[in-house]
Amino acid sequence: MSDPIEAAVTTILTELGEKPERDGLQRTPARVAAAMRFFTKGYAQDPIETLNNALFEVDYDEMVLVKDIDFYSLCEHHMVPFFGRVHVGYIPAGKVVGLSKIPRLVDMFARRLQVQERFTMQVASIIEDVLRPKGVAVVVEAKHLCMVMRGVQKQNSFAITSSMRGVFNSDSKTRSEFMELIRHRPDSFA
Repeated sequence: MSDPIEAAVTTILTELGEKPERDGLQRTPARVAAAMRFFTKGYAQDPIETLNNALFEVDYDEMVLVKDIDFYSLCEHHMVPFFGRVHVGYIPAGKVVGLSKIPRLVDMFARRLQVQERFTMQVASIIEDVLRPKGVAVVVEAKHLCMVMRGVQKQNSFAITSSMRGVFNSDSKTRSEFMELIRHRPDSFA
């Protein structure tokens, strides 16, 4: 076995009292190695490159909002999943980014070992750095399996984090509009 992740998984299985050679576990080290590489593929992606390929000069100065972006990540403390939704808003200052790039950016940062607070700030920071908008707002709502499956074992708890910058931080009207828009859940788009 030349793959170091597979070797580590084999060791973990053995230390847990399992027999890695038994029928149901024979391919588990390879499957776990492939899954971990997928779960953490964000380390190999460049956030600036993700956004720079889709920047457009546009004379638009109202809020742009992409909300309810599903994400899945791994808690860096226990390597257990946390998942939920991200809402991203910004007010352009001459530049916009292709709308599909925002969920790609969220996925890129989610596919790293994370804590929710850093994840929230990373998404806001890169949009702020690349677009130089009048303001950016990011809200992350997540359920953490490390709180559900172990530790306090609270099934219905979830965490909300936010990063408000520029006019979203200094103008309460803009902040309130953003918060109201992310609360609104349309019944359908038909």
